[in-house]
Amino acid sequence: MIVSMSVCQQQAAQLPLVNFTGGLNMDSFNPRHHKEKVVVVMGATGTGKSRLAIDLARQFGGEVVNSDKIQVYEGLDIVTNKVTEEECHGVPHHLLGFVDPNINYTSSDFKLHASLTMDSIISRDRLPIIAGGSNSFIEALVDHEMKFSRRYEFCLVWVDVMLPVLRSFIQARVDKMVDMGLVNEVREFFNPSGDYSIGLRRAIGVPEMDRFLRAELQSVNEETLVIFLEQAVNKIKSNTFKLACKQIQKIDRLKRLWRGKNYVYKLDATQVFLRSGKEANKAWDELVVGPSTSIVEQFLRGGEHITTFSPPSPTLSSAINSQTIIFTR
Repeated sequence: MIVSMSVCQQQAAQLPLVNFTGGLNMDSFNPRHHKEKVVVVMGATGTGKSRLAIDLARQFGGEVVNSDKIQVYEGLDIVTNKVTEEECHGVPHHLLGFVDPNINYTSSDFKLHASLTMDSIISRDRLPIIAGGSNSFIEALVDHEMKFSRRYEFCLVWVDVMLPVLRSFIQARVDKMVDMGLVNEVREFFNPSGDYSIGLRRAIGVPEMDRFLRAELQSVNEETLVIFLEQAVNKIKSNTFKLACKQIQKIDRLKRLWRGKNYVYKLDATQVFLRSGKEANKAWDELVVGPSTSIVEQFLRGGEHITTFSPPSPTLSSAINSQTIIFTR
């Protein structure tokens, strides 16, 4: 298995290292012997993890390491909601779409490849930013009993959205994915004898389409096909939301587990999803990008005190449901 970067890397060499003249050198932040710094962006599906990881990478001269256990597989880019080359803005992405879709990729595989990738990124004075919804992969790295946490110091940024708002967004996103070609993408991947417990076939959006695609092969009448497709799409929406709920529960558990061992931050992005257009982008910058930039900058400089952060805009500060806190060692 070859560790590789996606097409998102193509413009990476031209990225400026914003705010750090001469490039990002980790030694400049902490003259003492230190662990290498790694930023982890967590959150349920649909909360904007990938967007924030890219924003932070552009700000701090970083590279994104994918930790989504389905996005590691090659293929089904719409179903798995992989970032596009345009969305990457030239930021290199690693461990994205590089695994054979017919095999199982394990946490052990991820630990090996993530370690090699992080070492490569750090050797070039760049900042590794791990992003993805598969908390089992992240937990495997951050577990303080593992050798990775003896080598690396992690700053964990959790992007959260209130569940009713997230549910509406997920439903709209699935509709958009259907418009983009989800059905045809799964149709081309469909194998009537395929095992939905292995590899990429585990992705939400694949098993849900089984009944509809089998009916197509059997030349079922159009009216029935329309019903089956509608049921499949609704099931994709339902299962995606169930996944989001499970991810949030696990992140909350991991936050309690890691309290006092790593830097852990929670940012509420709900107001971003309640707005649209320029207002949504403004809320994103003020409620998510601004605070997370301050969080990461303090982390890189070796902040050692419990610190709270208040958003700069008084008109938006009320949208934060709870304070954001750094939990230090």
